[in-house]
Amino acid sequence: MKRVLLKLSGEALAGEKKTGFDEPTVRAVAMQVKQLVDDGIQVGIVIGGGNFWRGRTSENIDRTKADQIGMLATIMNCIYVSEIFRSVGMMTNILTPFECGSFTKLFSKDRANKYFAKNMVVFFAGGTGHPYFSTDTGVVLRAIEVEADAILLAKAVDGVYDSDPKTNPAAVKYDEISIDEVIAKNLQVVDMTASILARDNKMPMLVFGLNEENSIVNVIKGEFHGTRVIV
Repeated sequence: MKRVLLKLSGEALAGEKKTGFDEPTVRAVAMQVKQLVDDGIQVGIVIGGGNFWRGRTSENIDRTKADQIGMLATIMNCIYVSEIFRSVGMMTNILTPFECGSFTKLFSKDRANKYFAKNMVVFFAGGTGHPYFSTDTGVVLRAIEVEADAILLAKAVDGVYDSDPKTNPAAVKYDEISIDEVIAKNLQVVDMTASILARDNKMPMLVFGLNEENSIVNVIKGEFHGTRVIV
């Protein structure tokens, strides 16, 4: 793979604290991504905002406004993680679908490709810029736009299961599954909008556990213990 888009959950970056940031966790991710960049792989990153806010956290807030708070949470995450990446020797830039003053640059495919060509890690923050769309949809959309070879989904669980392994100890993990089966069984690898977008644009996904040692590097090396979602 020459270019990948890595999706990180906000909760995973918070470690055991569940909120905010756990710097050792983020630094460990940075060191793995640096190995990929040093090997000539172009890396884009999307981060969820769940360590600060989820779109339906409060029933008393209008959904549009709640989703806007979530978009800002993803920008905070990208600014923080970008700085940790810089501290270990990588060049980075953050793109958003709306203006954020001098904090970020406005997304365009040409701008993203320019940064990739300069060996930068490109953070795609702010989701799609619209309410009612998750960062799942955002990562699939950006992966399609920048013509990534695959999406790497780093999750709290180590792959795709036929049921929730947290509540069902007998849940069975798939080594490989088609996106059509994911949609038919509503397995929630990513949300339904993102799943259909990935299927229609033939964007493969590799799902794995972030907490596994060197899990991001292992995906690229072929030492993969998660689930391949094929299209």
